[in-house]
Amino acid sequence: MQILMTQSGYDRIRDRLAPLAAGHQIVTVSANDVFEMDGRPVDPEAVNPEVVWLSLDSRASGLFRTLAVRLLKSPATRWTQVFSAGLDDPSFQKFMAKGVRISKSSSQAVPIAEYVVGHAVSLLVPIEAQRDAQAAHEWRHTPWREVGHTRWLLVGYGSIGREIARRIKPFGVDLTVVRRSKTETELADRVVTQAELPAVLPEADVVVLACPLTDETRGMADPAFFAAMKPGAMLINIGRGALVDEDALRAGLDRDQPGRAVLDVFATEPLPADSWFWDHPKVRVSAHTSNAGDGNVGRGDALFLENLRRYLAGEALLNEAQPREVGL
Repeated sequence: MQILMTQSGYDRIRDRLAPLAAGHQIVTVSANDVFEMDGRPVDPEAVNPEVVWLSLDSRASGLFRTLAVRLLKSPATRWTQVFSAGLDDPSFQKFMAKGVRISKSSSQAVPIAEYVVGHAVSLLVPIEAQRDAQAAHEWRHTPWREVGHTRWLLVGYGSIGREIARRIKPFGVDLTVVRRSKTETELADRVVTQAELPAVLPEADVVVLACPLTDETRGMADPAFFAAMKPGAMLINIGRGALVDEDALRAGLDRDQPGRAVLDVFATEPLPADSWFWDHPKVRVSAHTSNAGDGNVGRGDALFLENLRRYLAGEALLNEAQPREVGL
């Protein structure tokens, strides 16, 4: 059996991989269509992997396309571990349509959760007002609503949603989770389905969009969504830009529904320089970078190794994707 990965990924996990993959062929790629096995060049047409690791560095190095093309050409490919938590890239639909199992990444969940909590707390605690008072040399009282007295609505409860919940519950917040089924979780005070979203939106002080982009969720934050929000509430979107009707959001901000928006994702990326988002006083913009924590690579390596162990042992894979997640 061949296992295909980037050279840089192999270099990181070589020692841990050796006992796990004994008897299997490790094929690496270091440049476009430059494949090696045991330090010797391999003809691209001889590369027929059963397993392909699309690690985070495959995207950063520009080798994702080389790996994806080989995966699609190879009749033996049965499973791929990908770097992404979201599967709206058309490539993933092609993989699954070919019969290839896909395991999503959960490594970015930690920094994304920290991003959400960091922004939310910084907007609830009057840090900007305190900074302004300091600059003006004013001894000014700055009261605020405690985080533990807020109600949160978390739309989506995959690996990212769970990491957000783990971080906000210790504050004492009241947490409602929206997920496909009403399966209870000890981290949530209540679980509802998307059909019940309009009923719970008016109660939330903080609304976090952490769900995948599917036909069901595309444009879910529409005029009715914002009309139902509590005036002054906060919206945080770390899912996908297309979850939000951006014109409806702008209209909502004008009437304080929501009162603030923290946006890491947009319908058009990179965000055009003339976009209204950049200068809106109620909006915080970041460049799809909520996932940019310094622990992603290590967690991604560990996840691939654990899933490879499971694959070879015939066990259930962690974070295995379902057809609906790629639109099939």
